[in-house]
Amino acid sequence: MTGIAAQANQDRVALGIGSMLLAYFLFSGVDASVKWLSAAGFAAVQLAFMRYAGHVVLSVAAIARHGVTWSRFGTTHVGWVVLRATMILLSTVLNFFAIRYLPLTLTATIMFLVPIIVCALSGPFLGERVGPWRWAAVVAGFVGVVIAMQPWSADFHWAVFLSLATAFAFAAYTLLTRKLAGRVSAESQQFYTGIVGTLALAPVALPVWQSPSNTLDWALLIGLGVLAWVGHEVMTRAHGLAPASVLTPFLYSLLLFMGFWSAVVFDHLPDRATLLGAAIVIGAGLVIWVREQRVAR
Repeated sequence: MTGIAAQANQDRVALGIGSMLLAYFLFSGVDASVKWLSAAGFAAVQLAFMRYAGHVVLSVAAIARHGVTWSRFGTTHVGWVVLRATMILLSTVLNFFAIRYLPLTLTATIMFLVPIIVCALSGPFLGERVGPWRWAAVVAGFVGVVIAMQPWSADFHWAVFLSLATAFAFAAYTLLTRKLAGRVSAESQQFYTGIVGTLALAPVALPVWQSPSNTLDWALLIGLGVLAWVGHEVMTRAHGLAPASVLTPFLYSLLLFMGFWSAVVFDHLPDRATLLGAAIVIGAGLVIWVREQRVAR
């Protein structure tokens, strides 16, 4: 029986890893769709609005299957929940603007700063101790991003600052998620994420609304919310199948998926500086991950 239980646990972990990889593939599909639609002339605020409007519709539909009552949405931490939703909204909008101008592999590399920023801010925000190894990894991570950005190059684009701001906003969202863990249900957080984004973007997105002229653009526009919502659901289920300590390193599969879309759809391969910078940032992130596991033990 012990062997059967061990095999079952391994199967659950493998399914969790597969689910996490699928989630990141879906998220990469969101960014690839945004880049395609941006090139077609759609405003970033319209694309962000569709991402959140779809999120709300699917979230409410999922909750409605079990009966809709205020108790399923209510929370005594409304201020923190709304702030959390505002941070991911800011991150989304900034990212959608950045994607218009930057290669997907570069935006992915800069987003790998998120766990590094979270590590740096976990001391003052969450009261966690950050030792010298992790501080060294934080510095190395920022060096790697500078290399990928190439501020000394003639090809340097100001939109990298939008991508950097995206990473900081998403790091704040991650810290707030940790703070609210165990205090606010996941479905409530999902609902507020969608409704805050939809209500905030509607006044600026609807006046510049542009209807797609072909089936592909319609499918991609509607798919923004679907891909994002399904990605979050799959990621949530992945964490129910395998521990976070096992799943965290698979974040870096995002670079492979972004590279795939970049090469196949947009005929763009990452340059050496981006690859070198990505390698340094990923290495720094893995050092932080290893140290966090040791501290946890």
